[in-house]
Amino acid sequence: MKLLFICTHNRCRSILCEAITRHMASQHANGSTVEVASAGSQPAGEVHPRTLEALARHGISTQGLRSQSWDDFADFNPDVAITVCDSAAGESCPLWMGRSQKVHWGLSDPSKVTGSEDEVRAAFDRTIESIQARVSALLALDWAELSGAALADALRDIHHTIGQQENQ
Repeated sequence: MKLLFICTHNRCRSILCEAITRHMASQHANGSTVEVASAGSQPAGEVHPRTLEALARHGISTQGLRSQSWDDFADFNPDVAITVCDSAAGESCPLWMGRSQKVHWGLSDPSKVTGSEDEVRAAFDRTIESIQARVSALLALDWAELSGAALADALRDIHHTIGQQENQ
């Protein structure tokens, strides 16, 4: 299973998804079959410093994380491209992504939160918890039974279900 997380600037949410998915997959029975990356349509060129700090605070490796273009992944051939910001969801994907299933997991951007240090830290923690819930459900899927559109539908269901739980 190859997953590519996409956010316009690839500096916060998609990076969080990449690192968290890699971390959780390494501890899960399905994890050995997961390849994960993140990219942006207009990469910022650097990972947001608070993203790295939040991951480290949660015990998640930041090694190798960098902001990169989706053009760098033309040979990656993801099974699923998951957009995590609304602007990326509305962009036209490169032609090489034509066979990939596309799913949108809209996540709030903790790097845009202003306020006290505690408020900003709490925003990152909420986003991390949201990603962890989605990835946990993703790893629990029976991948042998899912492919193509069925896999995309399952990932959409995960986002919808987790989103409803978070809004209660």
